[in-house]
Amino acid sequence: MAQGPLAGLKIVEFAGIGPGPFCGMLLSDLGADVVRIDRKGHGRASPADVTSRGRQSVALDLKRPEAVEACLKLMERADAVFEGFRPGVMERLGLGPDVALARNPKLVYGRMTGWGQFGPYAQAAGHDMNYIAITGALHAIGAEDKPVPPLNLVGDFGGGALYLAFGLLAGVIHARATGHGQVVDCAMSDGAASLMAMFYGFKAGGMWTEARRANMLDGGAHFYDTYECADGKWISIGSIEPQFYLRLLEKTGITDPQFQHQMSREEWPELRPQPGVRGGLLGSVSGNVLGNSAALPCWEGRVKYQPCPSWIRGLTPFTAWASSGNCPSPRILTSCLLWSSLPLRAAPPHPPPRALAPQERNS
Repeated sequence: MAQGPLAGLKIVEFAGIGPGPFCGMLLSDLGADVVRIDRKGHGRASPADVTSRGRQSVALDLKRPEAVEACLKLMERADAVFEGFRPGVMERLGLGPDVALARNPKLVYGRMTGWGQFGPYAQAAGHDMNYIAITGALHAIGAEDKPVPPLNLVGDFGGGALYLAFGLLAGVIHARATGHGQVVDCAMSDGAASLMAMFYGFKAGGMWTEARRANMLDGGAHFYDTYECADGKWISIGSIEPQFYLRLLEKTGITDPQFQHQMSREEWPELRPQPGVRGGLLGSVSGNVLGNSAALPCWEGRVKYQPCPSWIRGLTPFTAWASSGNCPSPRILTSCLLWSSLPLRAAPPHPPPRALAPQERNS
């Protein structure tokens, strides 16, 4: 039996790449019963395909009328559905929101694109870097001489998958309260712009410049940056609050009085290490941290095949399988350790609610 806050929620996912699978993973990790519609003949997901974990898969040829009807029957029983095709594709397949909502008026229909369903770029191809470029997010990240793509975390996953999951769940809450479903039009360019809200505010308030590595949170400040350690690896330093900054100076042994001017933006370039120079904070970190650099966790995915959930049985003659097992996100067990091959365990059951003690009720 599924566990988690979304247990009992039924979701249909049309297989895609990037933000779509990540959204399905998030919902499944929280206990939702997610069924993915795969293209027939594309095979099962690889054990290394982490974002495909935790849901069932039905392989369908959507050019066949019986496959389209099978999808519509799944939508009749679902709380939500989401897809990541270009605008108009689902309509041409006979699976657009008008048809789906006619079959299930409470259905929440999520649509993930780069540019949105309408507008001058709606039919244009693109990738994560293109979507975040028009928001200013790409310009703000990188070295002084050029922007650097921040993997595909800002557009695909942050501005896309997370906003789609949030929109779907908000739509489900609304549908349960009113009986009316709706379409959630999620564009990665819109999501990335929303993620930039705080920085737009900083810029409007005169607290942010357009130059890279000239601001407190982009590596411009010497106390919020990365430094190479004696072992050749790297450590992140984020000592913004005064008490933590004083602790940084204490642990690195820095006594230069200029470092007492923590928030003097004009002095930051002087306090940051220069290329080829290992003095100041860089020399102190390299000499005193002794190689205790923060290491990223490595882990191996596990795949476990499961039978179809009862709500999709008997709807279609096609093969259904689970592309992955119950794989909760890994936790870093201890700081500064590189670990691998740790088996992924099922999440423990949620504890039952407890009664508040009298002193807690009055607090």
